[in-house]
Amino acid sequence: MPDAASGWSARRPIRAGARTNALYVAPIPLLFTGWGGGPAGLALDLAAFFVLMAAAHSTREGIRAEMAYEARAVARRPALPRKLLGAVLTGAGLALAGLPAIGGAIALAGLGVALHVGAFGIDPLRNKRPDGAEAWQSDRAAEAIDAAEAHLAAMRDHIARTGDRPLTTRVEAFADTARGLFRTVERDPRDLPQARAWLGVYLLGARDAAAKYADLAANRAGPAARAEFVALLDDLEQGFARRTEAMLLDDRSDLDVEIEVLRDRLRRDDLAPAARDEV
Repeated sequence: MPDAASGWSARRPIRAGARTNALYVAPIPLLFTGWGGGPAGLALDLAAFFVLMAAAHSTREGIRAEMAYEARAVARRPALPRKLLGAVLTGAGLALAGLPAIGGAIALAGLGVALHVGAFGIDPLRNKRPDGAEAWQSDRAAEAIDAAEAHLAAMRDHIARTGDRPLTTRVEAFADTARGLFRTVERDPRDLPQARAWLGVYLLGARDAAAKYADLAANRAGPAARAEFVALLDDLEQGFARRTEAMLLDDRSDLDVEIEVLRDRLRRDDLAPAARDEV
């Protein structure tokens, strides 16, 4: 939920990648061990295999969601705690593998859950907001940015359908610029009204344009259609960059005003010299 170096990017390697890959590899022997145990043994081992593979997938997605959460200043906790679900599924899969020995199955389940939580931790359990921001402001900003991220993801998916890798890279570059505005809003959710049209209307239009171009490309659209779409991306990227810069300048201006007001107050109260001496 990608951005430049300052934030989350879907292209970043997943954290604990080797350990999550091991989760996919570990169940593979179950495809072979059940053949000597009759139909019941085979059914249990195959069921254990599929449950453990589901656990691996859930864990990987949970780590991705946590990385996105940590990269953002404003974020809502994951609606589905995928890492905890992965731990439960790991325990269930190991229990199935340990059957029909009930005691062994229970021991394997408990050990599996404990080791999974120890290796991967648990999902974020709280919404995250910057210091000083009202809860309702942070929630609105997080909701708007989540919707904007969905528009960017849809754009990427539409262009990926064309098989045009340079254009896909161009869309990713535009997304990086757009996320600069996202991060600005996250740092100060009070800026949301200034950015709402960019997060909503403009990105929605960009998503629809990407869908239309992808449909044209499927029908062998000429270079003119591609050039028009790239020109649209250029215009949008420049607009997002200007909007982000303007908001940053506004924030600096507000800070300068607050500092000047404070200085005036100190001078009126004859505290300015003392303040300078303390510094």
